[in-house]
Amino acid sequence: MKEKSKDRAFMGHPRGLLTLSMTEFWERFSYYGMRAILIYYMYYSVAKGGLGFDQGTALSVMSIYGSLVYLSSTIGGFISDRLLGARRTVFWGGVLIMFGHIVLSLPFGAGALFASIVLIVIGTGLLKPNVSEMVGNLYGEKDLRRDSGFSIFVMGINLGSLIAPLIVNWAQVKFNFHVGFSLAAFGMAIGLIVYAIDSRKYIGEQDNQAPDPLKPGELKPLLIKVAGGLAAAIIVLGIMAATGNLTIANVIMLLTIIAIAVPITYFVMMLTSKKVTKVERSRVWAYVPLFIAAVIFWAIEESGSSVLAVFAANQTQLTFGSFKILPGWFQMLNPLFILLYGPVFATLWVKLGKKQPSSPKKFAYGLLFTGVSYLVMMLPLMLAGTDARVSPLWLVLSWAIVEIGEMLISPVGLSVTTRLAPKAFASQMMSMWFLADAAAQAVNAQIVRLYTPSTELAYFGIFGGLTILFGLVMFLIVPRIEKLMQGVN
Repeated sequence: MKEKSKDRAFMGHPRGLLTLSMTEFWERFSYYGMRAILIYYMYYSVAKGGLGFDQGTALSVMSIYGSLVYLSSTIGGFISDRLLGARRTVFWGGVLIMFGHIVLSLPFGAGALFASIVLIVIGTGLLKPNVSEMVGNLYGEKDLRRDSGFSIFVMGINLGSLIAPLIVNWAQVKFNFHVGFSLAAFGMAIGLIVYAIDSRKYIGEQDNQAPDPLKPGELKPLLIKVAGGLAAAIIVLGIMAATGNLTIANVIMLLTIIAIAVPITYFVMMLTSKKVTKVERSRVWAYVPLFIAAVIFWAIEESGSSVLAVFAANQTQLTFGSFKILPGWFQMLNPLFILLYGPVFATLWVKLGKKQPSSPKKFAYGLLFTGVSYLVMMLPLMLAGTDARVSPLWLVLSWAIVEIGEMLISPVGLSVTTRLAPKAFASQMMSMWFLADAAAQAVNAQIVRLYTPSTELAYFGIFGGLTILFGLVMFLIVPRIEKLMQGVN
């Protein structure tokens, strides 16, 4: 490996950035290909090849699925930090994801759906936080290429997200849902091959070993805690079953509580740990409002695969003469705009250098754009009513606005998380970034049930307005956050 500051083999960045970007390219191809058609698979009738869930339940399951995917990042962070190291953890995560998509491609109904959810949730938890942490490890602490590198990383993985809905939704319509899901499995298999070959050459030595390995005396207490957690889960589910409360809605509520409680527990753990220095503790405090801002942002951004996906199918004009738009194709808008905006923001941060806005200010601006993207969705409903099908350009406009918010929050959040992380909690702090998404989608799992044709105008207005309000509050507390960051910008 070259010295970090001198390695400029890939677009002026370390060569390992290409390896990790390609790995995430194929992982995102598999995940977003599956996600583009999953909501329809759940609520379409059996006659149309679906499972026949009611729409409210499908929306809620879709959201909690996304929450669990990111909630499981805590497992990946711990296994990387304490057991396997980042490189091997990512590989085994990819294996589980691939098998999850294979199970979903089999025509075994709801049972296969829930089995695939378990595999993909655990696999993504092992893979995602550790790939991002390895990107951070490619750069020195004061390397000004870092934000630009993360912007390129986000651009690269969104190529996979862009292509996947087009191909997978077409295959689903041309053949059936299971053929579409099989393409997702194929994509992850390719990603595994690329990673297995390249990661040995271009990933740093620090990613081959756990930075804080378990000591012999720590293994037994860990196993006891794991066994205790599993026993508690079995007992709770058993009680729910015995009392007639073991329903999808109640299980989702339980998972929502867990998804909110986990990040709170992690913050308490890091802030009270003796392994965290005074400066590191101050930086963790600075991360708290950024985390809350990220939760609010992701709650709206992630609704693209649930609320906006249903809007696309039920209330959007999909035919123009002989040309027909498939509803899953709207999922391409997210990665499309990231790819369009990515070069602009990557170049902007490099050119501005030390003059660029601080990370908290970028977050505040991002929330304003995010809130406006929901307010925009009120306009066609006010003009045409909730019963009419509206122009698809309204969805295009909404996505165009929210993705400006994403470029101000997502790559910046990845970057600032690696810089604010205590050394003893490096990968686990990276998991915190994904826990923001987990908490957001867990909240969504409850509130999406409020989304109906009679309430959608208020739905977009209330949540869009609250997001803008928090963005304004962020501007007021930026100086305090910057002080707590202790020199990190």
